[in-house]
Amino acid sequence: MQRPVVEAPEIPDEIEFGQLDREVRQRLRTLSKDNAEDVGRHLIMAGALIEVDPELAYRHAQVALQRGGRVDVVREANALAAYATGRYTEALRELRTVRRLNGSHEYLPLMADCERGLGRPERAIDLARSDDAAALSEHARAELEIVAAGARLDLGDVEAALVALRRITTTDDDLRTRVNEATVPVLRALGRDADADALEAGLATVDEDGEIEFDVTVYDVAELPEPVDAGDANDDDSKDDDTTGKS
Repeated sequence: MQRPVVEAPEIPDEIEFGQLDREVRQRLRTLSKDNAEDVGRHLIMAGALIEVDPELAYRHAQVALQRGGRVDVVREANALAAYATGRYTEALRELRTVRRLNGSHEYLPLMADCERGLGRPERAIDLARSDDAAALSEHARAELEIVAAGARLDLGDVEAALVALRRITTTDDDLRTRVNEATVPVLRALGRDADADALEAGLATVDEDGEIEFDVTVYDVAELPEPVDAGDANDDDSKDDDTTGKS
């Protein structure tokens, strides 16, 4: 089925193909030169806007998908933009396509959280128990366990959620913070409000929605100039495209 034509949002003149990470530029070389540069500039905009204007980021990602959909990084960008806008069915479909294209399992935590977003916590837990999950890096495995704990909380299995979170060991401060953030609602569900209050008070920064940020890299943008009319999009947007989960 042919995708509907997406009207391309404007891109500031200062956004250049060369600002993309070299590896990503190389992966886009399977496209014609002009098309690769066009797709790459839309990827830059999608990455720069995903936190400040997710819907506009999604439109850029959709244009890139329409013009370069056989390239895995393009599918990754569309998946993240779809996820950021709550289009979990599309995000999950795109992430599965990425796995077929490059064989990577790094997005299992995000896929599991999409399953939660679709009201299917059992499937999120199944992903955490899969053979592919066992092959993840220690960091990605911890991210997946956080999501699985949230899925257990969704199912009302609060004690199991707490046990799963307590099993996560990490020396990464940001990841430990996310584990603690995910633990707060579990403690409250157990009626341990005092413990939850104490843990919450100790967090350096507590996300008001109790959401997880996933450390996943789609593409890196070096020294990205501030986009025109893009609010506060700045160099922070050139980092990994951390998306937001449900735990």
